[in-house]
This record gives sequence, structure tokens and C-alpha cells, in this order.
Amino acid sequence: MNEVQETAPLAAALRLAVARITRRLRQAHAVGDVSLSGVSVLARLAGAGPDTPGSLAELERVRPQAMATTLNGLEQRGLISRAPHATDGRRAIVSITEEGRTMLAERRSESVSRLARALGDLTPQEQAVLRDALPLLDRLSERL
Repeated sequence: MNEVQETAPLAAALRLAVARITRRLRQAHAVGDVSLSGVSVLARLAGAGPDTPGSLAELERVRPQAMATTLNGLEQRGLISRAPHATDGRRAIVSITEEGRTMLAERRSESVSRLARALGDLTPQEQAVLRDALPLLDRLSERL
């Protein structure tokens, strides 16, 4: 049996568990809330700083048209702002606004609170197992 065949059941179970957690966290947000792609763009802008729509599309692995739709929605809500590019007037630079930073922090706080409540239902030993697995999960995510 090769390595992939040996680890495939673990990979499938891990994928399912992570997908369920992610789905349940997404479902907790209000209808009309910022989309997952919008939150991802806000998080990227908050962490890496202003960027161009084209670069954001590449980084998020979406088409420029899809990024334009996401950015328009974020701009309408006041979560991002656009400014002319310093050296190329045909391009724009997108930045997160204070409203965007606040919304992002509130959304993260809500997700963390939900996870914390769920973790509180686990035994201290189960919590320790998850804590010990975090470095492995981080390494795994870097290899994907």
C-alpha cells in the first residue's frame, strides 16, 4: 500500500470535519452579511495593506470580473475605499476603511466566541489534544 492510499481515509475525515466547522461558522452570520469572499478581501487588505483590484483577483484566485463585483459590494457598504494609483491613473488602489476594520473584527470575534463556547463543551483532555494538534494543522495548511 502506498503513502497516499494509507493516508487517504485520514485526509477524507479531516476534510469533512474542517468543512463542517467552516459551514457552521458561515451559517451563523446574518442573511445579507458580507460574503466569505468579501471577508477574505477585507482580511487581506487589513493584513497586507492597500492593493490593486487585479492583484487582489490573482491573490484570491478569482476572475477580475468576480473581484470587481466583490469590491463594488464592499465599497457600497463603506468597507473599502478606492483611490487613483500614484503612477498609473488608469488603475486604482483599494484600501480597507475603519468601518471595514470594525466589521472584520466583529465577525472574527463572533466566530471565535462560537468556537470558544463549543470548546467549552469538551473535556480538558480533549481541549489539550486540539491544542497539541494546532502546529500540525498549520504545517499541513502550508503544504496545500
